[in-house]
Parts: sequence; structure tokens; C-alpha cells
Amino acid sequence: MHFSPPVEPMPARSVTALPSSGARPVLFEQKADGFRALVFTGPKPYLQSRRGADLGPAFPEITQVAAALGVEAVVDAELVVWHNGRLDFTALQHRARLRGARAERASREQPAHLITFELLELSGSVLMDQPLHQRRSALENLFASLGLGASWALCRQTADAVTARTWLDPAWERQASRA
Repeated sequence: MHFSPPVEPMPARSVTALPSSGARPVLFEQKADGFRALVFTGPKPYLQSRRGADLGPAFPEITQVAAALGVEAVVDAELVVWHNGRLDFTALQHRARLRGARAERASREQPAHLITFELLELSGSVLMDQPLHQRRSALENLFASLGLGASWALCRQTADAVTARTWLDPAWERQASRA
């Protein structure tokens, strides 16, 4: 099987309190204030919104990197814009409306970034039946092998409830920007 857009991503759940751990271990991820996106990398990159819309024309810096990676993959991510040391959802919304030369200029002045959660497909192999830890490992290996950084980041994960509890504090954005 080979994914092609549109693909419906698994929805994230924002919580105000941590769930209790049951029989299975719990893994926590930070929820950023952005747009959920699936990135189809390769010679014909595609940046898909949660609802299936093409975000590529508004965020050319993301599709340019996706085209240059030299590997075909589908990455589940959150699209964000940093401004004045914090995530700026209003700036992200503004960027989403731009096209053409205005989008190119905005990509230089207020570049978008991807916070990646997991790898759904790699080189034609769908990874969805693999456990999350294997998909995450594949994503980390992809980052390491391609030297991804700057505008593409791995979402922080932890199994430690104490660490995850700090992420519920609205000030986590300031802490994350210093890390």
C-alpha cells in the first residue's frame, strides 16, 4: 500500500490533566499551537492540512525541504510559526492565506517550522501497523541520516509523568524555546 493525499491523521487530544497509566505504558507528547499537517516528501512534495487542503503554496519553505530530502516519506507533524521567542498562532493563520511572491517573502521573514510526531510511510513501506516506538525510531533515524534540523524538529516525548506535567503549564513554550 502507498499513501497519497488526502490522508486523515489520527487526531491529537489536548488535556488539562494527565491520564492515569493503565496496563500499558503511557507516552506523552507536547501539543504545540499550530496546524496539524501531513508532509509527503519526494520529487512532488505535498503539504496537507488536517482536513485535506493543500498548504504547500502558503509554506514554500516546507515543501522545498520536502522536495530536497531525496527520500519519499509521509510525516505526521504540526506546522508552527515562531515569533518573539514563542509560538504565534495568529502569524501562522496569516501565513496560511498568502500565495506566490507574498508567501515567498513571508517564508524568509517569518519562516514556518515542523514539529514532527511520527513517520507513516518510508520509501513505499507503510509503517502504520508497526508499534509507535518503532515508527518513532524510524523517524529519528530519518532525521539523523538526512541531517534534518532548524525548520524540522522532533516532538518531545516522555514516559515520565513529572516531565509531562510541566508541559501542561502554559509557560512551556518559553522553556521549549530555550532548549
